[in-house]
Amino acid sequence: MPESSPSASVPSTPSAGAPAAYREKLWPNAWIWIIAAGVSAAGILVFAPISMAAGYTAAAVLFIIIAVLLVLSTPAITVTEDSLTVGRATIERRFIGEVQQFRADEATAERGTRLNGLAYLCIRGWIDPVVRIEITDPADRTPYWLASTRHPDQLTAALARR
Repeated sequence: MPESSPSASVPSTPSAGAPAAYREKLWPNAWIWIIAAGVSAAGILVFAPISMAAGYTAAAVLFIIIAVLLVLSTPAITVTEDSLTVGRATIERRFIGEVQQFRADEATAERGTRLNGLAYLCIRGWIDPVVRIEITDPADRTPYWLASTRHPDQLTAALARR
């Protein structure tokens, strides 16, 4: 039985030796890094009464911590000949049904009012387009996966190739 639950113990990378037909990392946008720098700068305000050196040090340490957390929490989407990995979840391609892409208002509706509570989500607020991947495994209650992607056309095409 393939695992599609993000909490299940599944490999985070495709099987060794399987070339990837599509690979994408959902890196934060530039404005996320600007926000991280601004939050880090708050360390200067907190520690400036003690000393400016302590304030600048605190800001640098805060930025490093935030940057490491952003990089470590960046999910990947990988399509191989026999599997799909989105974030921490992996499923065999034979259990993938219809794949649809959404942008702008349609993507907002997919992430909101049309969202099924049983769907697996790997979405990032800084990436607008989403791809909805139907799951056809009868043993899996998850109706579909919804994933953010900067290249919905390429991801849809990679999943359509069998």
